[in-house]
Amino acid sequence: MSLVAQAFEASKIVPDVIPVAPTKNIELKYPSGAIASQGNELTPTQVKDQPSVTFEAEADAFYTLVFTDPDNYDGPELVYREWHHWLVGNIPGGDVSAGETLSGYIGSGPPQGTGIHRYVYILYKQPGKLDFDEKRLTNTSIDGRASFSTKKFAEKYNLGAPVAGNFYRAQFDDYVPQLYKSLGA
Repeated sequence: MSLVAQAFEASKIVPDVIPVAPTKNIELKYPSGAIASQGNELTPTQVKDQPSVTFEAEADAFYTLVFTDPDNYDGPELVYREWHHWLVGNIPGGDVSAGETLSGYIGSGPPQGTGIHRYVYILYKQPGKLDFDEKRLTNTSIDGRASFSTKKFAEKYNLGAPVAGNFYRAQFDDYVPQLYKSLGA
């Protein structure tokens, strides 16, 4: 079992978010200098800006990148649990900037008193170029981000098993109130 798959299973991303662990790594480097590394702890301040994303890709293939927080809600109804922070589809080869942004990047903002959250990046290889019917969201819109399901999204678009992934953990810091203000929350 790969180190990525081991980390996803040990942290319960499998089965909380996806049924099968990816085997390859997504490299995530933030403008702050922070690097995500299979569950290391980063601060919301360190990850407030969109990272550079690098992964092993086939030049003629399309990919979908999902960035989600499965610990957004701690109640009994799992349907409310996931909150997606960034969705990019139809990524040609490994060029995320040339993909179709479905939801603009919003950094981590775990509410005060909710403890540590997992922030998960999952990459799927698409069966071909897709026609996404999701509402397009800017990086200042929280509309439709709650009650997300990576598993259902992947099923809807026949994305199959994830090919790569990475995650970090974060908890509240003094940047979070600034983030909420920018989102009108």
